[in-house]
Amino acid sequence: MAAAFSLIPELDEIVKNGTAEKRAEAIERISGLFLQGAAHFETQHVALFDDILVGLVPATEIETRVELAERLSKLDNAPPTLVKQLARESEISIAGPILSRSPLLDDPTLVDIARGKGQEHLAAISGRPTLSPSVTDVIVRRGDREVVRSVAANAGAQFSEFGYSGLVKRATDDGMLALTVGQREDLPTATLKQLLAKSVDLVRRRLFDMAKPKQKAAINQAMIELSGAPKSQPQTRDFEPAQRAILALHQAGELDEAALLGFAKQHKYEESVAALAALTGMRISVVHQLVLGDRYDPVLLLGKSIGLEWATVRALVVLRLGPGRVPSGPDIEEARINYDRLSPATAQRVLTFWRLRDKGKPA
Repeated sequence: MAAAFSLIPELDEIVKNGTAEKRAEAIERISGLFLQGAAHFETQHVALFDDILVGLVPATEIETRVELAERLSKLDNAPPTLVKQLARESEISIAGPILSRSPLLDDPTLVDIARGKGQEHLAAISGRPTLSPSVTDVIVRRGDREVVRSVAANAGAQFSEFGYSGLVKRATDDGMLALTVGQREDLPTATLKQLLAKSVDLVRRRLFDMAKPKQKAAINQAMIELSGAPKSQPQTRDFEPAQRAILALHQAGELDEAALLGFAKQHKYEESVAALAALTGMRISVVHQLVLGDRYDPVLLLGKSIGLEWATVRALVVLRLGPGRVPSGPDIEEARINYDRLSPATAQRVLTFWRLRDKGKPA
């Protein structure tokens, strides 16, 4: 430690009147001494260097502070006050290395910096090896798209219920973020379901394709539950005449896909639903709920489960919108692609699930 003390008499003069070159030289000498002995220094020794450097560093050139920050960011016993001072620098080339990896930054410091600094600082924090929910809450709330994607991809980051809710909300119009969040191994089941409910079908498929086996099972179960739980209450309709007509067709051996397609093309909603119910072996009221749900997925599942051609399924997708209304070109093309990719085995499993769930309910 004698070498460190020998520098102290020079410091007042360097701080008050020293040139930038002199200051940089002094920091180089002192930090060099610290780095050489850092592994063996005790708390009081670190505090001595901390006191010296805290007063000297702020007035030095940016290049000097950048180099010092880079060195100190890798040490678990770096001068703590100096480290926090560097972390609060507005120049990201100085603050970045400290914010990204210094183990000396506690949660209150990180939260304070995250609340007050800009996106570059948030980005640096988002890449830390570990992050607590108190820090990620702020990042999710204040971060831009790239920052939020970064923290969502950080396996060492932990999220509160508020944080996950924010991620799901941000993922509504960000498919890449939805894919990233959906692959997190710590994602709660309820949050996964919320994410899938707010995602478009293309994102759902990609998420399933990219998921690990355990996550695939969770996604599949969530999708089954979502497909069978329409959010809107279907309007009241009288299905009795249609049911009688479909029964007569069945008894005459004329209830087939062609009959269903004819009903759908003519926008005969009750007859179409009654025919689809008979062909799938489900109650009319259940099929009615599925067809008029918020999404067309149940229609695809019902069609694939009994092997309907795309033309028939397309007519049913159009039917659910009502007379005079048609889906947009991209929407109908997306539905066609989804139908082509949907496996009969998956659709039949979903149909079995719906039947079992409906069993025993009052008609």
